[in-house]
Amino acid sequence: MASDPSSGSETAKTPRSRRLPRKATPKRLARGALAYLDRYAASSGQLRRILMGRVERSARLHDTDREEGAAAVEAIIARLQTQGLLNDRAYAAAKAASLQRRGQSLKAIAAYLARKSLGKDDIAAALEALRAADDGAEEAAAATYCRKRRIGPHRPPDDRAAMRQKDLAALARRGFSYDTACRVLDAEADWGALPEGAVAVSTKTR
Repeated sequence: MASDPSSGSETAKTPRSRRLPRKATPKRLARGALAYLDRYAASSGQLRRILMGRVERSARLHDTDREEGAAAVEAIIARLQTQGLLNDRAYAAAKAASLQRRGQSLKAIAAYLARKSLGKDDIAAALEALRAADDGAEEAAAATYCRKRRIGPHRPPDDRAAMRQKDLAALARRGFSYDTACRVLDAEADWGALPEGAVAVSTKTR
């Protein structure tokens, strides 16, 4: 006779109930803001979105007052700005310089910074700093992009002419002007810099 499975030594396992987020009190919001900034660089707008997301969840689950939550978030952001832990001007400048080193155009950088909820003045200051630092920075960024993609002067010499229009289109999609793209694509080829006997078989790096 089969035994009742419920009477055996093994008990049926029940899934644990998912723990609900805690109520978004001003104290918890402040701790959350510091924890986030400890891990990531952020603009005031980014941090505001994150904290307001917590307020919204708390409003749905714990009936938190949204206006009170928003006021608490603004107070936290203001305090962090006063303490120097949030600095949109410095964040915009650092992020813009990093993106340019990675081959981003000024136009693409401006769009990226706008998506990070940075103000127009902070974006304009960051772009002006890039222009002032080096008049050839935009061209250098386009050259970096070409090097990463192995296009333009990084193609085999026999392919450059045939692929020119495609390469121009690729640079245009990245926000580089026609004149900048032409100067970079017409630069002296570096294909001959490969060691004698070496053959480039892939554009990808491991």
